[in-house]
Amino acid sequence: QVQLVESGGGLVQAGGSLRLSCAASGRTFSNYTMAWFRQAPGKEREFVAKISRKGGITYYADSVKGRFTISRDNAKNTLYLQMNSLKSEDTAVYYCAAAFGPLRVGARYDYWGQGTQVTVSS
Repeated sequence: QVQLVESGGGLVQAGGSLRLSCAASGRTFSNYTMAWFRQAPGKEREFVAKISRKGGITYYADSVKGRFTISRDNAKNTLYLQMNSLKSEDTAVYYCAAAFGPLRVGARYDYWGQGTQVTVSS
């Protein structure tokens, strides 16, 4: 089992920045591909970004590319999402997720955090 706990959400004005953190425990963090997803009210959960086990490869949704940066610190068992130039449409609950093994298409994210709310006011 992997336990994931997100933090860092809050209320921010459009154009502002936030950094989300996801603390992992329970298994070897560096064995897992990690990702961020988000879900806005009335919408389906959507992919935001993912990062390989050592952090050398990252992918982003087009909607956040150039504004968000995913990173990880395997020594601290922590995943991050730096969010800059925030827009009202970024308002959502943000979830971190873990998939065992290398970064690959169709990876199954078996472990999820409880989510942290990000609200961007315009």
